[in-house]
Amino acid sequence: MSKDKDRIYIYDSTLRDGAQARGVDFTVADKLAIARELDKIGIDYIEGGWPGANPNDDAFFAAPPTLHKAQLSAFGMTRRSGRSAENDPGLASLLDSGAKAICLVGKSWDKQVKSALGVSATENIRMIGESIKLVTKRGREALYDAEHFFDGFKSNPEFALDCLRAAYDNGARWIVLCDTNGGSLPFEVGEIVYQIAKHIPGTHLGIHCHNDTENAVANSLCAVVAGVRQVQGTINGIGERCGNANLISIIPNLTLKMGFTTGVTKEKLSQLTHLSHFIDDRLNRAPDTHAPYVGSAAFAHKGGLHVSAMAKDSTSYEHISPALVGNHRAVLVSDKAGKSNIIDRLKQFGIKIDADDERVGELVHEVKQREKQGYAYEGAEASFELLARRQLGTVPEYFDVLSFRVIGERRHNAKGKLVSSSEATIKVAVGGEEVMTVAEGNGPVNALDGALRKALIKHYPSLKDIQLTDYKVRILTPNEGTKAITRVMIESRDGKGKIWNTIGISANVIDASFNALHDSVTYKLLHAKR
Repeated sequence: MSKDKDRIYIYDSTLRDGAQARGVDFTVADKLAIARELDKIGIDYIEGGWPGANPNDDAFFAAPPTLHKAQLSAFGMTRRSGRSAENDPGLASLLDSGAKAICLVGKSWDKQVKSALGVSATENIRMIGESIKLVTKRGREALYDAEHFFDGFKSNPEFALDCLRAAYDNGARWIVLCDTNGGSLPFEVGEIVYQIAKHIPGTHLGIHCHNDTENAVANSLCAVVAGVRQVQGTINGIGERCGNANLISIIPNLTLKMGFTTGVTKEKLSQLTHLSHFIDDRLNRAPDTHAPYVGSAAFAHKGGLHVSAMAKDSTSYEHISPALVGNHRAVLVSDKAGKSNIIDRLKQFGIKIDADDERVGELVHEVKQREKQGYAYEGAEASFELLARRQLGTVPEYFDVLSFRVIGERRHNAKGKLVSSSEATIKVAVGGEEVMTVAEGNGPVNALDGALRKALIKHYPSLKDIQLTDYKVRILTPNEGTKAITRVMIESRDGKGKIWNTIGISANVIDASFNALHDSVTYKLLHAKR
């Protein structure tokens, strides 16, 4: 293939199509920040929104971000029926937006033309052609999003093709084939795109897929194989209903698997995980653990056999090096772990130990025994590190808990409002003295946390900035009702943004919580000294 045919242009619609997802509500500041990140990584087109549709999009285009590589695109509709393109207010808003590229969506399914627009086939084709002609006449790069194209082509291929020709013949740079309902399958997309490429050059064709059959990425890649040279999608696949084609998967598939060139260089590809997590952070949601390429589990290994094989050849269970996309390998510790897992995790903690050291075998045995009790160290790395270091005798006794007691109270206050509170008393030996403190909290864990830190803060001031950021309880023996064994997982964060997870197991949920709290505090003290 020629260099031009090898080049795939990436069109990002996160700020417009992605914003239609349930629970997604970008502020102007979000849109500006995301656009800059997309530009940094090498995206070719950034669809900023729909000028005239809402105040946020208007504000974004009124003061757009400075882009160094990407082309800013504005999205809108072809002219309305009964108006000329020059007198259509929607087109006027697009042309006034200042965007160098303008993407116009128009119908390409005869059923939609009749039911949604209520116009003739001839008028619909004129609406497309005249709108594109005006955009190009004003010196803008024109794109035509052929809405419902695959459904339309299956229904009336001649009409659907005429819609494409109307845009292409009037100067559209890109003719984008849209699987708007997301119902097409890869073999259909490939075959239809192949037919269209006989009429319109692939260097002018794009693909826009929705994920209603879990095939948006596959459909997009099949379209590329069949000839299209622009791929539209969103970061993390966000979008209405089941989402859009996920560019986080598409980009590395194109470059690492299929040999195509995009604006995302190999150097920039290493920022892919950062970009994915950056979007999640702006949306205030947790990243998908199992997301391909960028998820924390994407290169996580649990079985001892796997880890042992990877020590000899990492390609045994990894299809690429995780560093290529900015991710990293994670070796999990569980009841399936062998010596290879343990040694690999110890290396990551900075602990060097010989594989034949009998303490490694003892640690493997201890992990397996504890997991039978309900411990899950793959999600509590801090507790596992403490367990390993204790086994090796490298964890100092920072303090000794002599006893604690928690009292819960539920009553009506002076205003007759029902309130609940807890009080914790704790006695510890620290710094050669016994200290007893009392603290109140809105619950027993909060009170215990307060009492423990109050007892230790004089000797360990670094404990001031710990925050408990997540708390999960799971019943391990559900058939025993309220007598069940419980597992508590605690996530903590310090003032520097470091996050760690600890675990506690007990038939008493307060005791389990305290065990996890104890590990959290000890882990903080251990690393404060390092």
